[in-house]
Amino acid sequence: MSEQPSTKPSQTQLLFAAVVVMALIVVAVFILSSKSEQPVENEKFKQDVVVPAVEPAKPINTAQSQPEPEPEPEVVETYEPEPQPEPTPEPVEERIVEAKPAEPQLPSLDESDAEVQQSLGEYLTEQSLGLLMTEDMVRRTVVFVDNLAQGKLAKKHAPVSAPVDKFMALESDIIITDPNSFERYTPYVDMLTQMSNAQIVRVYRKFQPLIFEAYEEIGYEGEDFNYTLNEAITELLDTPIPETSLPLIKDSVTYSYAYPEWEKLSDAQKQFLRMGPANMKRVKTKLEAVKKSLAN
Repeated sequence: MSEQPSTKPSQTQLLFAAVVVMALIVVAVFILSSKSEQPVENEKFKQDVVVPAVEPAKPINTAQSQPEPEPEPEVVETYEPEPQPEPTPEPVEERIVEAKPAEPQLPSLDESDAEVQQSLGEYLTEQSLGLLMTEDMVRRTVVFVDNLAQGKLAKKHAPVSAPVDKFMALESDIIITDPNSFERYTPYVDMLTQMSNAQIVRVYRKFQPLIFEAYEEIGYEGEDFNYTLNEAITELLDTPIPETSLPLIKDSVTYSYAYPEWEKLSDAQKQFLRMGPANMKRVKTKLEAVKKSLAN
C-alpha cells in the first residue's frame, strides 16, 4: 500500500514564511517613519551645489502627431509684356477756317448822312426818300424820339419834312376835321410800311453805335436809347382811335378838341390823331410788329 503525501507544512517552510513576514514589517515601519520625519538639509552641501533651474516642460499637443511643415516659399512668376508696336499717328486733317468778313466801318457821326441815305435807299422809293431830312439825320431822329417818348413834339428836330398841304376843317353847326386832311399823312405811312420789320431792325442795328453816340451827346447813357425808343412806340400805341369825327373848337387860328378826354392827350398823341383813323390803324399795326422784333 503506498504512502499518502502529508498535508502539513514542514518546519523549513514555516521558518521561511516567518522571515518573509518580518522583512515586510521592517520595510513598512521604515516607510512610515520616513514620512513622518522632516529631512534635515545639509547647509554646506546646499551652498556648494548649484542646482540648475529646470524649465517647465511645454505641454505636448497630442492632437498633432506630426510637426507642422514649414511653408514653401511662394514662387512669383515675373511677366514681361511683349513690346507693343507704337500706334501710327492719324493724319491730321487740315481745316480751312474761312475768315469772317470784317464788319464795315461806320463813318463818324458828322459824316453819316450819306451812309444813312444809301442804306434807306435800298428799301424806300424815291418819293419816300424825298420826305426825309438829309442833314444830321441820326441826331434829328434821336432828339425827336426822345421827345416823343415824353409825349412832346420836337418839330425843329423832325427827321422828315412837314406835309405840304395845310390842315383843313369843315365848319358848320359843329367844326370837324376835313377827311381830306388825313390824306396828307398817307405818304409818311406808306414810307413806314414799305420796309419789312426785318429791314427796319437791320437798319437800326447797323447805325446803333452812332445812335448811342448821339444819345450820349444830349446827356444820357447811350444804351438807354433802346428803352426810350420802346417808350416812344408805346406812347403812340396808347393813343385811342376815334370811331367818329371829333368836334373841334377854333381858337383864333388854331383848333382844339371840344371833348376834354381828347384834348388832355399828349401833344404827340394829338398829332397822331390828325392822321385819321385809317392811317392810325396802319401805323399801329406796323409799330406793334416792330416793337416785338426789337425785343427779340
